[in-house]
Formats: sequence, structure tokens, C-alpha cells
Amino acid sequence: MYQLYGSSKTRAMRVIWMLHELGQPFEHYPEAPRSDAVRALNVSGKVPVLVSDGVPLTDSTAIITYLADKHGLFTHPAGSILRARQDGMTQMLLDEFDAVLWTASRHSFILPPEQRLPAIKVSLRWEFSMHAKRLADRFAGPYVMGDVMTVPDIILTHCLTWARAAKFEMTETVLLDYYDRMQVRPAYTVALAT
Repeated sequence: MYQLYGSSKTRAMRVIWMLHELGQPFEHYPEAPRSDAVRALNVSGKVPVLVSDGVPLTDSTAIITYLADKHGLFTHPAGSILRARQDGMTQMLLDEFDAVLWTASRHSFILPPEQRLPAIKVSLRWEFSMHAKRLADRFAGPYVMGDVMTVPDIILTHCLTWARAAKFEMTETVLLDYYDRMQVRPAYTVALAT
């Protein structure tokens, strides 16, 4: 059985959601980043950490990709053109959505107060908006890659949830409709409530 460390208020939410989508049992330890239990598994103290067959795995994207590959769902086969496109979408979402939101969070409450630059959030909101417009223009629907839900859908939906919480404006109808559909998935609602 998998053991997962990290609260659903962190990127561990992505792993919780994937495990529920896959119907895989797991033990959940909602540890905070840098707790002793987390540091014992990941020297950086970052969450999530998934223990699989006694081996700690880190980074939410690496973990959900591993789970998708291992269980043969929510992914395209390695070495296929579809997988290359899926991996490209994953990297784009991490670069253009996750990184922007993470930077805003760091300058809101993570960095020491004397290191925060609150004014940076104006440009980050603009950048997020530009990326959202570009994604909306190329959206394949009903999922981000087309007819099949894949790893990028978990990343994108998590980022859109994060953006709403951070009060990043989203005006693209296609993304708003997509978000409405994704957030009522049973596995998502269970993960969010965890």
C-alpha cells in the first residue's frame, strides 16, 4: 500500500486526487513541509512524498506521472507521439502556470517578510492572464489534451484552484467551463476534502 505525506493544501493534493482516480488504497499522513517525518524521507523537507515499495518518491508531477505509468491510466504510452505532446503540455503548465503561482505564493507568505516583493504580483497576474489566453486558444477539450483525461489535467485543475484562491483573474470561458467540469469529479471532491 502507498504511503503519502503532505496536506491537501499543498501540491500533495495532485497525488491524493490521482490515487483516488486510480482507485488505489493509500495511507495518508497530512504532514506539513519540513516536519521531522517528511525530512526523514526527503532531505529538502518538501511535500509531497509518496512511499512506493519502500522507496520515497518526491515532486508531485514525477509522482503522478509514475502512478499513471504504473497503473496504465491517465497517460499515453511512453515513446508515442501522444506521450511527447502530453509531456510537452505538462512542462508548459508547470512553467507558465505553476511557476507563476508559486512565485506569487513565495512573495505572499513563504519568503521571510524582508525578502518579499509584493509589487511583483501585478506582473505575475498579467503573465498568468497571458498564458491562460494562449492555453484557451489551443484548448482541445473536453480535457486539455482532447478526449482523454491525462496527467496535465490534474496539474491544470490544481493550478486553476490555486489561482482562484490567490485571486488571479480568469476570464476565458473555455477554461472556466473546463474548471467547472473538473471540480465536480468525485475523486477531485474527495481529494479536496482530505
